[in-house]
Amino acid sequence: MKALEGVKILDMTHVQSGPTCTQLLAWFGADVIKVERPGVGDATRAQLRDIPDVDSLYFTMLNHNKRSVTVNPKTKTGKKIFTRLIEECDVLVENFAPGAIDRMGFSWENIQSINSRIIYASINGFGPGPYEECKVYENVAQCTGGAASTTGFLGGPPIVTGAQIGDSGTGLHLALGIVAALYQRETTGRGQRVTCAMQDGVLNLCRVKMRDQQRLEKGPLREYSQYGQGVPFGESTPRAGNDSGGGQPGWILKCRGWETDPDAYVYFITQAAVWGNICDLIGKSEWQDERGYASPEERLDKIPEIFEEIEKWTKTLGKLDVMRQCNRLNIPCGPILSMKELSIEESLKKTGTVVEVDHPTRGSYLSIGNPIKLSDSPSDVSRSPLLGEHTLEILRDLIGLSQEEIEEAVEEGGTGTEAATN
Repeated sequence: MKALEGVKILDMTHVQSGPTCTQLLAWFGADVIKVERPGVGDATRAQLRDIPDVDSLYFTMLNHNKRSVTVNPKTKTGKKIFTRLIEECDVLVENFAPGAIDRMGFSWENIQSINSRIIYASINGFGPGPYEECKVYENVAQCTGGAASTTGFLGGPPIVTGAQIGDSGTGLHLALGIVAALYQRETTGRGQRVTCAMQDGVLNLCRVKMRDQQRLEKGPLREYSQYGQGVPFGESTPRAGNDSGGGQPGWILKCRGWETDPDAYVYFITQAAVWGNICDLIGKSEWQDERGYASPEERLDKIPEIFEEIEKWTKTLGKLDVMRQCNRLNIPCGPILSMKELSIEESLKKTGTVVEVDHPTRGSYLSIGNPIKLSDSPSDVSRSPLLGEHTLEILRDLIGLSQEEIEEAVEEGGTGTEAATN
């Protein structure tokens, strides 16, 4: 039995943040019913297509293990169908612009009156405040949540990260909120609102930078490499390049082949506890006791010089060899792994973190599986649904519409033509 088996999710989400949340719940066994516009569907079905006229990887990789039903709640029959779905489901999830669901006639108060046990979960760009009506996308969230201002090199512009911490990060936060609300409902018997703002989600992932903002008010951040170089600090947490956020100096260093391979690099941390091992490894054993190098405090003004010496050693080896030699000596380091390398890594395939999925129109493709592993709950990845693929079975079997009612809904545009029966 899967962890969320028996839980029914009414998925009104689109693009990335909401679908990330509902896909995670589906992986844990929830019956996720993706509501899409008849004839159109989630906009990402057609975005960034690599094969003409089939669902894009953008869509398929965010909508595994779901069922698709087409409904237009703005029609009389569509409103009836949507109301019945609310009655049958445990959770409604949406990431529309603020007020969009209300304008369809389904305010939180209305939804509660239809099903007092339902959990209504939403993703917005911002919480209550001066920006709450503003639209937000991934990079906007990274910028307004503090990530961009602290990413990049000193003296350079702010930089957004390739990790989707705004969209997917907030989807993960919302999934936790939904599970918490489901758990509380076991005690109270009542549903509740669950909201996640993308700005809040990004800021939560930047908590160490908020930590440093408060430390900065008491004096310079001594573990930042700019301190050792004599560069003064401003009023805000600075961009720190590849400095380690944990207080130990860290740097990205070139490895053998870097001239032609853009990913021939390794992240290397000069952790104080293994300083002696580092010195021996790079042929600088004298640094262990030498004045100016022996203690972390003494080394603060020499960080660039120290990493330059370490890089002379790393450039003689492949990045995986660097990792192997460092790990034997408990020296923290990590090779820069490209998406190509990760896509063929057998260990990730064995754990289900990278999976191969068969799709009826696009064929086989690689995707990311459930990153959370439960010892007593299996989690598999099945393909994303075609647009409206499960409309008939949901209208007939889940909410109990008669064939006459289904045909009426098709005729009015309350659902798609795929619901028509022979």
